[in-house]
Amino acid sequence: MSLIHDIDKNKVPSHVAIIMDGNGRWAQQHGKVRVMGHSAGVDSVKLVLRAADNIGVKFLTLYAFSIENWNRPKYEVNAIISLIMRTLKNDLPDFMENNVRFETIGDHSRLTSKSLATLHECIDATKNNTGITFVLAFSYGARNEITVATQRIAEAVKNGTLSLGEIDESTISKYLYTSKYPDPEFIIRTSGEYRLSNFLLWQSAYSEFYFTDLFWPDFHREEFFAAILDFQKRERRFGKTSAQVKK
Repeated sequence: MSLIHDIDKNKVPSHVAIIMDGNGRWAQQHGKVRVMGHSAGVDSVKLVLRAADNIGVKFLTLYAFSIENWNRPKYEVNAIISLIMRTLKNDLPDFMENNVRFETIGDHSRLTSKSLATLHECIDATKNNTGITFVLAFSYGARNEITVATQRIAEAVKNGTLSLGEIDESTISKYLYTSKYPDPEFIIRTSGEYRLSNFLLWQSAYSEFYFTDLFWPDFHREEFFAAILDFQKRERRFGKTSAQVKK
């Protein structure tokens, strides 16, 4: 029986973010080239997106390609980007059929015009969909995001459209790539690593974390449900005491 039946639909996190790690090691473990691991990881993306939608998650952010990943061998970088763009094109009809809204965050200045066109096509085609929002963190880095936000805030102060006294946590959040989304309540990382790797550093201030030794291509529907059940056992206090939370 599926674990979905044990999940309390009233306590599902609104925003789940996942650091999809271990594609290359999965491939090596199976005697394949690293690129095949990324290809296998696409199946997990589809399964987890559907699983998240099934239980009422409103936002699912997947860390697909970091700014640091540009430093990998060129053939691997090109293969990953090609795979992502091809997958988006192929999955667009499914997005439309399942009411999925696609969006992306990151610094896309290094992408080709062809890749940018693919991203914009998916964003424009699904912008009126009202189901789960699938956010692809692509060429993303949290320090870069915060740096860009700081530059924009400084420019606004310089132009007189923002005063120093108006700058608070809310202001900073409005200048981040994720300004349209709630902060993630739950962050999952696969492959046995225990770090954020420059992912949503500002937004994860009060996120719950879940780590699994499974490589991303082995993380499927039931593994996702198991993570959600673990989340639902936790007490989120936000600096308060247990007694205050339970009132």
